[in-house]
Amino acid sequence: MKLSQFESAPLLNRRDLLSRTGVGIGAIGLANLLTETGMASAANSLAPQGPHFAPKAQRMVHLFMNGGPSHVDLFDPKPLLKKFHMQPIPRDVIADARNAQASGSPAFASKYKFQPRGECGIEVSELLPHLSEMIDDLCVIRSMHADDISHDGGIMFMNTGAARLSRPSLGSWMTYGLGAESRNLPGFIAMCPDGYPLNETQNWQSSFLPGVYQGTFINSRHETIDKLIENIRNPRLTTQQQRTQLDLLGELNRRHQKHRSEEGRLEARIQSFEQAYRMQMEATDAFDLSSESKSTLELYGPGQQARQLIFARRLLERGVRMVQVWYGAGFPWDHHGEIEERLPKMCADVDRPIAAFLRDLKQRGLLDETLVLWGGEFGRTPTSELPHPTTTPGRDHNRHGFTVWLAGGGVKSGYVHGATDDAGFAAIRDKVHVHDLHATILHLFGLDHERLTYRYAGRDFRLTDVHGQVVRDILA
Repeated sequence: MKLSQFESAPLLNRRDLLSRTGVGIGAIGLANLLTETGMASAANSLAPQGPHFAPKAQRMVHLFMNGGPSHVDLFDPKPLLKKFHMQPIPRDVIADARNAQASGSPAFASKYKFQPRGECGIEVSELLPHLSEMIDDLCVIRSMHADDISHDGGIMFMNTGAARLSRPSLGSWMTYGLGAESRNLPGFIAMCPDGYPLNETQNWQSSFLPGVYQGTFINSRHETIDKLIENIRNPRLTTQQQRTQLDLLGELNRRHQKHRSEEGRLEARIQSFEQAYRMQMEATDAFDLSSESKSTLELYGPGQQARQLIFARRLLERGVRMVQVWYGAGFPWDHHGEIEERLPKMCADVDRPIAAFLRDLKQRGLLDETLVLWGGEFGRTPTSELPHPTTTPGRDHNRHGFTVWLAGGGVKSGYVHGATDDAGFAAIRDKVHVHDLHATILHLFGLDHERLTYRYAGRDFRLTDVHGQVVRDILA
């Protein structure tokens, strides 16, 4: 089909053309480009680019425990809480006694046993027996702190470095700085079962960066490729027929674009069709678990989290730069009540698959160049939140001190960084802010967070804004 056939006929408007053609990928909504199409400007290219300096990590997986897991029940043991269980915590125990959230509620001791694990001797909760076996590979940061106490602001802040304003996500900055390794798959994929988490697409947005750098969402609840990625196939046309239609659409788009070279959303749309077309075969293979060995499937175990993590490993192997794996929609780790009933069940969901994922990466020689981050948007208080009449006690939000851990990708293994006060309320030693965490992650990928900028609205923006220090003590 040649463009010359249409020279004498009035052109369809672009909205009608997109809705009438049978390409079958118009609704896929991907915003990733293939540099070989010739349509992309250099600024929008996802071709692999050189870092600022030699990187330790090449790819990343962010295991997001949305809702805020309780650090004092999992990775940060606080024996003092037993002494004051269901009594007020003395004000001199909590760092500066500066927050009203720490007063008025009684201490709430963890009922779970901690014991030293591995050669490093890091103490881990009995709720995580499988992950405890991998503790020698973890770098545990017990001194995290953040700015926002709400779920929506906290999740946005952890993902974008800003709690309220629209800012590009970590994965978008990473693909902007480094490009993508795969020509057929996005550079950044976010997986969540049962639909969007809180804040929806803002968590993996590209904001003012070109749309090509935004993340691609996968509803990992589904098991078949046609449901995992909507409209990935056209049931009425062959691949060659789709290619012919896409070539025509590309010519029309390029003609339209000649007078609109600064229109970023048009550029992203043009490239998304090309990426979506080429994804049909590559994505089908990446999400097909039938080729996995029985031993691998048994290693990960059953359940959504296990399936997501196998998907994640397969995507990494195929060149996806950044994979974000959410526990579920909403904020499931938000245990204001019934924490002793709910937390063990959730730990059982993630413990075996995450340990298997780390072991699998290590066995395949991928862990050294893959940075794994585990954590939520904040932690929980060491005090008991006054329960609702129909529930047993839980813990409130806590931004002043919480735990995340990293593995692989150039961080120290079997290492604990920082500490909270004796009650576990606030970080007091070697404190790590979210901006510091982001700066360190970019550093591991060979990117200087102060140099990775984008000019927008008259100023240079970066992931860490005007903040952030690389936490060099955790670097291997």
